[in-house]
Amino acid sequence: MLYIGVDLGTSSVKLLLMDENGKIGNIVTKEYPIYYPKPGWSEQNPEDWYDALVDGLKELTKNCSKDDIDGISFSGQMHGMVILDENDNVIRPAILWNDGRTQAECDYLNYEIGREKISSYTANMALTGFTAPKLLWVRKHEPENFARIKKVMLPKDYIAYRLSGVHCTDVSDASGMLLFDVKNKRWSREMLDICGLKEEQMAKVFESYEVVGNITPRASEETGLPVKVKVIAGGGDQAVAAVGTGTVGKGKCNVSLGTSGVVFISSQEFAVDDKNALHAFCHADGRYHFMGVMLSAGASSAWWMGDILGTKDYPSEEKDITALGKNNVYFLPYLMGERTPHNNPNARGTFIGMTMDTTRKDMTQAVLEGVAFALRDSFEIAKSLGITLDRIRINGGGAKSPLWCRIVANVLNVKVDKTNSKEGPAFGAAILAAVGCGKYATVEEAAEKLIKVTDTVEQDPEIVELYNKKYEVFKSLYPALKDVFDKISG
Repeated sequence: MLYIGVDLGTSSVKLLLMDENGKIGNIVTKEYPIYYPKPGWSEQNPEDWYDALVDGLKELTKNCSKDDIDGISFSGQMHGMVILDENDNVIRPAILWNDGRTQAECDYLNYEIGREKISSYTANMALTGFTAPKLLWVRKHEPENFARIKKVMLPKDYIAYRLSGVHCTDVSDASGMLLFDVKNKRWSREMLDICGLKEEQMAKVFESYEVVGNITPRASEETGLPVKVKVIAGGGDQAVAAVGTGTVGKGKCNVSLGTSGVVFISSQEFAVDDKNALHAFCHADGRYHFMGVMLSAGASSAWWMGDILGTKDYPSEEKDITALGKNNVYFLPYLMGERTPHNNPNARGTFIGMTMDTTRKDMTQAVLEGVAFALRDSFEIAKSLGITLDRIRINGGGAKSPLWCRIVANVLNVKVDKTNSKEGPAFGAAILAAVGCGKYATVEEAAEKLIKVTDTVEQDPEIVELYNKKYEVFKSLYPALKDVFDKISG
């Protein structure tokens, strides 16, 4: 049988066709536009997502037997707000995860309602990316649109609805709305009251691997998929990417060195850190996970190499860097502000410690080390929750750098595993489809059979000790500069 994984990203949708043994038969990507009506705003037309999906499905399946397709599932950009009227028509463009218009609403939730109270309802604090502040913004600034809301949906759930006719979501994606009781896996009545919503306006909640329905006759005509194809709920992009790297079950960790940096830790038990520095969300494997997010990981390297040094030859810039733990230059990788652990949009990228003999190589090394130190901030919070990690899996563009992987291994003091899985969210979505269709009994079983470690980078105790000392300096820099950052930002 064949399974389709759909990764609904911010700029494009990626579709992947996988057989029951995990072999990838075809991959198709279709782009769509992002609209920026005002500075700091970010919106998309949900119809563009569906049109791209339809075109992509036709191309993806043109050379296979459609009768062999058993199921389809999804990974999706999180936190986006899609609102439908009583006829299931989209009321206004979707407000995306990277839209920054809701600071006033977040301040209201965190400081007037109270962060502790919001956390007790949802296990998280309010951030501008989350869905609940967006709904409060619509209620205040577009009351006529708010009054028309019949259903509140997330991006990937809208396309699942278009395929199945079911208003559905899953526990992992719902966790990022700030409307969901993560611990008990249900809508938070308290948060719905705060936002002026009723539970019937929310989608039905599924586990990520559960079947929500089948392809409708209309969707079958539009896409060419048979009506027998099962639609599986899917999950938020980071949770499904973790499935795609095998980061499921108890106490496993994946570090993503993409544009942003993500520390994703799977857990069998629910827990919350008292400062809400780590997100506490439901996982796509049926349990829970913690997640720390830094905004400029690969982006810091791309900025330094491309914009400053004017090169795309990353290996040449890195080849002579050998003195790990002995560099006296530090870099704070806060080029777009920072999320975990500081939650400060005013934080800025900073080099410190330079002297007359500082070299280009020293500064390149500082950038790579700075990102690794910022990832360690999330690790330290995890340790405070009693989580012990001795190895991680790594993916993303930055994972292609042997040097960066070695730095990460020594800064975090863990073994760093690379796997045979290169497609992350789309592959994870296809795995969820296979589980939902009964090919595998659990997500853990599927991951164990389909994902293998291909290489391991080990830490060096002497370098680990050097980096432990440097990390103590690194973590003292942000508190010393916080007031300066606020002054710079005005």
